[in-house]
Amino acid sequence: MSDEQQPVFSIEKIYVKDLSLEIPNAPRIFLEREAPEVNIQLHTKGERIDEGMYEVVLTTTVTAKVKDKTMFLVEVQQAGVFQIRHVPETDLDPVLGIAGPTILFPYLRETVSDVVTRAGFHAVILNPVNFEALYHQGKQQADQNAKVPERTEDTQKITH
Repeated sequence: MSDEQQPVFSIEKIYVKDLSLEIPNAPRIFLEREAPEVNIQLHTKGERIDEGMYEVVLTTTVTAKVKDKTMFLVEVQQAGVFQIRHVPETDLDPVLGIAGPTILFPYLRETVSDVVTRAGFHAVILNPVNFEALYHQGKQQADQNAKVPERTEDTQKITH
């Protein structure tokens, strides 16, 4: 039997940390018939909150515009507390930057769709995201900028 302990990765809690909805041009914006341009940005952050406990926050900002008018702006911070133990320090950053956001994304997607629908608009369904690719792009960009990030900071901009 090995003295080395097995890695532990478990979900302790998943929650909406912050949620905001703005409809700055209501009620007139509901009269618009033109399809809006939808811009989606994603951002991830992970940090240690206690011994073996980490918080991962996946933030999205969804902005829909028709011409120069904002139809709506939704920002959601979907978060999770994860127990991570016996994972080498070199593997911790990818766990926080890839595994955590991958688990949180379906919850974020549902929250965005629900909020936009309840606001009176057609649902916005976020397309699947490859967090591993985003993580590696962020690391590569950080290496090119010759600075090492404290935690994973990935952003994705999608225009529909």
